[in-house]
Amino acid sequence: MLHYPFYKATPMMHNIPTLKILALENMILHEDHDMQRTLPLVEKLRAQGILRNPPVVMPLTDDSSRYMVLDGANRVTSLREMEFPHIVAQVVESNNKHVKLQTWNHIVWGMSIRALMNAIRKVEGIELVKVNTQKSLEAPKYVPMHTRLADGRVYIFEETPSDLATHIHTLHQIVNAYKTRASLDRTSQTRIEPFKKIYPDLTALIHFPSFKINTVLKLVGQGIVLPTGITRFSVSPRALHLNYPLHELSSGKPIHYKEKYLQKWIGDRIQRKGVRHYAEATYLFDE
Repeated sequence: MLHYPFYKATPMMHNIPTLKILALENMILHEDHDMQRTLPLVEKLRAQGILRNPPVVMPLTDDSSRYMVLDGANRVTSLREMEFPHIVAQVVESNNKHVKLQTWNHIVWGMSIRALMNAIRKVEGIELVKVNTQKSLEAPKYVPMHTRLADGRVYIFEETPSDLATHIHTLHQIVNAYKTRASLDRTSQTRIEPFKKIYPDLTALIHFPSFKINTVLKLVGQGIVLPTGITRFSVSPRALHLNYPLHELSSGKPIHYKEKYLQKWIGDRIQRKGVRHYAEATYLFDE
């Protein structure tokens, strides 16, 4: 909870997200980032002059004052490109029970099944094992990394036993087999059939393994990032539509001054009833 000497909190504001000014140099991405997505955002930020939605970050557990970016890699990278010293971010702790980590799977299309399978077969450290699709692939405790092809075949990616760093390297090789040669979308779905009507040139559904939050924190601390688009962090509550002025972040003023200004700015917004909390799940149509 944020405390302001000039503002008496109401019950409605008891769970307001923690917003802080942080040094951009201390922001660490946890997965590969596509710079092609950053450049359009740079132009948008310059035109609007505001940071609409603050990134969500989590402090690393190595006392290095660094933060792992859970959501908002484009915004962090864009402000770096613009040579900003600081950013405003929502900070959550690793033991926060309202922070969840799920896995995205990849829908791949626009690439022939043969080309995809040939590329994956070249990945070191894995063997493709065909599955009898008449039996359930869903194990009670563990679903191995595998692919469901548009033609109905299913293959498990059986890995040679290795350490975690090698496992992550293998994941990168698998994603690299198609990410520049095909189109892909992220999905939480585990069945490929519903996508056949959506993608006429559907290739495959790639299923990835799950990770624990502390595992990802440790990997990032060691400089090991995950492939693009396989992690999905959800945070509740989430600070959105902050619309914080960029000139306050780009100035040469010290970080403690910017932090004090941010807290006063938030307090003023609350006093003017400019902050609203939606307890129910909400869909926004103005993004």
